[in-house]
Amino acid sequence: MAVQQNKVTRSRRNNRRSHDALVADNPNECPNCGELKRPHHVCAACGHYDDREVVVMTEELDLDEDVA
Repeated sequence: MAVQQNKVTRSRRNNRRSHDALVADNPNECPNCGELKRPHHVCAACGHYDDREVVVMTEELDLDEDVA
């Protein structure tokens, strides 16, 4: 079992943990639909990136109408 030789001070312990803090996201507004999206990512709501449609979004299908 590992046993420390010297006590680790609060200052040294907290300095080691200084990079562990969580950082909040920085969402941007989509220029096409106005939804919040991550910077440099395709908008999940409309599929646009940099003022052009990259992902074609299909309407939600109602399976009951397709079967009948």
